[in-house]
Amino acid sequence: MSKKIGLKEAVSIGIGGMVGGGIFAVLGLAASLAKGGTPVSFLIAGLIALITSYSYVKLSLKYPDRGGTVKFINKGFGVCIFSGSINNLLWISYIIMLALYASAFGSYAPNLFSLTGDKTLDFHIYSSAIVLIAAFINYYSIVVVGKIESIAVIIKLVILLSFVVIGVYGLYSSSYLHQLSPAHWESTFKLVAAGMVIFVAYEGFELIANAAPDIENPEKNIPRAYYGAIIFVIFLYIIIAMVTVGSVAFDKIAKAQDYVLAVAAEPMLGKVGFTIITIAALISTFSAINASLYGGSRVNYEIAEDDELPHAFTYKFWNQPIGLLITTIVTLLAVNTLRLESISTAGSVGFLLIFAIVNFVGFKLAKEIKGNKIIPLLGCIACSAALVTLIIQHYSKSKEDVFIAVGIVLASFAVETIYKMTEKKK
Repeated sequence: MSKKIGLKEAVSIGIGGMVGGGIFAVLGLAASLAKGGTPVSFLIAGLIALITSYSYVKLSLKYPDRGGTVKFINKGFGVCIFSGSINNLLWISYIIMLALYASAFGSYAPNLFSLTGDKTLDFHIYSSAIVLIAAFINYYSIVVVGKIESIAVIIKLVILLSFVVIGVYGLYSSSYLHQLSPAHWESTFKLVAAGMVIFVAYEGFELIANAAPDIENPEKNIPRAYYGAIIFVIFLYIIIAMVTVGSVAFDKIAKAQDYVLAVAAEPMLGKVGFTIITIAALISTFSAINASLYGGSRVNYEIAEDDELPHAFTYKFWNQPIGLLITTIVTLLAVNTLRLESISTAGSVGFLLIFAIVNFVGFKLAKEIKGNKIIPLLGCIACSAALVTLIIQHYSKSKEDVFIAVGIVLASFAVETIYKMTEKKK
């Protein structure tokens, strides 16, 4: 019999999935959008994730499967063009997250060592190199991937929690504490929009669903794992946001947007703090890339097995699913062609839509999964409203980002439709 996963390990999967590269990549973006209300934006995004986790809890208990989200969507709609399209979007969203993590790595790395003296060129070299290194590790050994994750989760949590403790203490003497007052908050609409742009920082809790078949005492531990992981991360993000906005001037946050967490550590610990947080960011983003490459290639494989993508995607290359190679190539293209804000927006649009649909499945199958219909319905409405808010706010600021995000969603439907029509003709 395979070893079962206890509550501690299950919670670690959720926390490790969320506290990856997201917080390092989008914190500066959130602070630039929400200003003093940044902690509120993180709270709004976290509450939507928490409501959505109810549907994941009930679906994980009823349909424990390593396919996780893919299986839930297929249970709700059957294997059809719609479910296939959403599952394709899930795979693409993993690729977008990979690009986000690689962007964060490329932004932080030059602060330790500049290769060319040109920040833009350094960014592309570092972000591309780390994706290729992670891909090599995934091809070399899945065991190594797991070991890296176990060590990285401990390191990044220890560093972030230390940052929180020292940062909260330092707030009492900070000359920028006033920036957290409501007078420096953006409008309610902008706070919600900022929360949705950074929603990708909460992506990862759904990975608990993939481990559901292996969790011991599932009736008790699955709910505790989801809710415990998300509530912990909400508090962690809010405090990190408070320390950052209360320690660094808004103009400096805007200037160092891509690596603002390292800048926030400088007033408290000087250059040593800057370096420690930079190293934590590199470890976190690398581990997130490592795990997401593995997860993304598996999602691609699951979709192909369910006949929602050509069966060629179940073939292997160097003893790994061909999806690993394709995921790596597309990630390299994305990180070298899209801006950080475009990547973050596309990721948030993808996951908000996917979570809205999972909530709808929870609502639709409430009787089967022995769940409350109201909570999944609220989750579906909240995710949908957040998605609309994000698109409206961002359209007025950057039409290009919205077009990219919507284009990715439409492309997912187009590819699945063409595939199904081609299959019917055979």
